Amino acid sequence: MTRRSSKSGDGGGEEPVDERLRNIEPRMIEMINNEIMDSSLAITWDDIAGLDDAKNTIKEIVVWPMLRPDIFTGLRGPPKGLLLFGPPGTGKTLIGKCIASQSGATFFSISSSSLTSKWVGDGEKMASLRCGTVRALFAVARVHQPAVIFIDEIDSLLTQRTDGEFEASRRIKTEFLIQFDGCGTTNDEDRILIVGAPQEIDEAARRRFRKRLYIPLPEDQGRMGIVRNLLKKQNHSLTDDEIAELCRLTAGYSGSDMDGLCREAALGPIRSIGDIRTISADDVRPITFADFQNALKQVRASVSDKDLELYLRWNDEYGSLS
Repeated sequence: MTRRSSKSGDGGGEEPVDERLRNIEPRMIEMINNEIMDSSLAITWDDIAGLDDAKNTIKEIVVWPMLRPDIFTGLRGPPKGLLLFGPPGTGKTLIGKCIASQSGATFFSISSSSLTSKWVGDGEKMASLRCGTVRALFAVARVHQPAVIFIDEIDSLLTQRTDGEFEASRRIKTEFLIQFDGCGTTNDEDRILIVGAPQEIDEAARRRFRKRLYIPLPEDQGRMGIVRNLLKKQNHSLTDDEIAELCRLTAGYSGSDMDGLCREAALGPIRSIGDIRTISADDVRPITFADFQNALKQVRASVSDKDLELYLRWNDEYGSLS
């Protein structure tokens, strides 16, 4: 354990620093702690509507090994990487948070675009800072393990290698794969899971993600679960038959689309009020099926059939579950 000077104004005292952070710049550690590490997690599997096959697989290969590392050793050891791919707005980030919450792990959330754009400057300095951020991310995760690192848009970080690739992109990609493989640490039992939401990634990276799970658009029961969850704390008058009809009308909607639809419908009672300044909150009428019918004219499905075909083809070729 080394020591780092304290800035708390206590007379120049020093605070202990974990050896795994010894060669990491303090400003990068601070950035990871403040902007990337998420400590406000209280998510259960019931919060994720549908996706039973994916949830059961994730519990078996990821959550249980994190909870009982003494049992899941050797061939039963958990994977280092998990790819969650599929249309946008289907709950991939929520699944990553749920994994961390249910396994008692620390959750780190970062998009590759923010990682690559965080530092600006000349080419050589920028590449060095970006690689340093990757090293800092993994170093802080090792200190706070078990840890789940969720990287959105990971395919823009780990794209297919080409002859015309910029040196900075190649360096950060190489650094990520080095850290992924655990180089620089002598502990083979690190409990760090990388969860990525990609499609087109480098073949070398794809091999490292042993499990690749397709997260599809929600089916009828999934959309029904989303609607019920969102309306649970709202005053509404929808019957079971009306919710079932709503789910029929929203075929092809993503979870994010359903969220937007419910939010639009929830404004219906407000729009029918003449002057909101003079009405009591208790006098706002319930959300009705007619509000949802009006909302359907404003909120449409955001995923095209062409996009779905690409995800299904990728799942047939590389996915873990058919």
